[in-house]
Amino acid sequence: MLKMSVKSALAALVLAAFPSAVQACACGCAVFDVGTSSLLPSGPGGTVFLEYDFLNQTTNWSGGHSAPGAANDDKKIRSDFLVAGGQYMFNDDWGVMAELPVTHRGFLTADPGTPTEFDHTALGDVRLMADYTGLSADMSTGIIAGVKLPTGDSTYANFDSDVQIGSGSTDLLLGAYHTGALSSNGSWNYYGQIMWQHELATSHHYTPGSELNGALGVSYEGWTVGAAQIAPVLQALVSYRGRDGGSGDPDNTGYARLLIAPGVKADFGSWALYADAEAPVVQSVHGNQLIGPVALKFIASYKL
Repeated sequence: MLKMSVKSALAALVLAAFPSAVQACACGCAVFDVGTSSLLPSGPGGTVFLEYDFLNQTTNWSGGHSAPGAANDDKKIRSDFLVAGGQYMFNDDWGVMAELPVTHRGFLTADPGTPTEFDHTALGDVRLMADYTGLSADMSTGIIAGVKLPTGDSTYANFDSDVQIGSGSTDLLLGAYHTGALSSNGSWNYYGQIMWQHELATSHHYTPGSELNGALGVSYEGWTVGAAQIAPVLQALVSYRGRDGGSGDPDNTGYARLLIAPGVKADFGSWALYADAEAPVVQSVHGNQLIGPVALKFIASYKL
């Protein structure tokens, strides 16, 4: 029972290891990079999933506090992320995942002086990942590696480099995780994860800042409502991004933040649903950047 509980928590973490932040948007989108606590197979087999994320950035921020809106030409960045993905575990040790995102973004800016709003929908940057869970007998510790491909649109004329749906870069993804049970009956579980992202090749003279993201979460899997197994989840998310280079805006990119994300997952057997709300507790940004009060995530997955 304990081993199965740990594997269930690990399955939740594996999805976190294949993050959904497959877009650019240097001023806040990495909030989605880690911490997803949804259900995936706890052994060999496949899962397909559909994810929706929402982030509306309207408040100007400078350093560690809000700042006058007049100090920032950008007034609003509203992003709707839709991600279709699949995960397959070949055995208890090895698995792979692919994610195909589509992003709709609304961008309101006063540069060069007159407020103008632009809307654009395009394919985002595809991610291909592999994970190895065989570092410990109970599958509680593992490593992850993969690439982010430059498939997203990074040339839309009305978006700044850090607002483009795609970054135009090929990035290396490296991470590690650990998960375990906090109670003997397996109801309480915990997990931690860290993910580093760094560009390998760039285009359009734009270099996105490197990112380091981490998550620490606790879940309780002791509730049953009808046919559903309900598990509340509480996560702390830490995110750091370096300043952009090249044609980017180093004076107004790069940040560090801590977020708290309460959520819930519901397991219906083959189907699983997950939702959370991710709110910043402490954050510091370089220059002036738009931030959002909360990011929302919804995931529906199906075990094949």
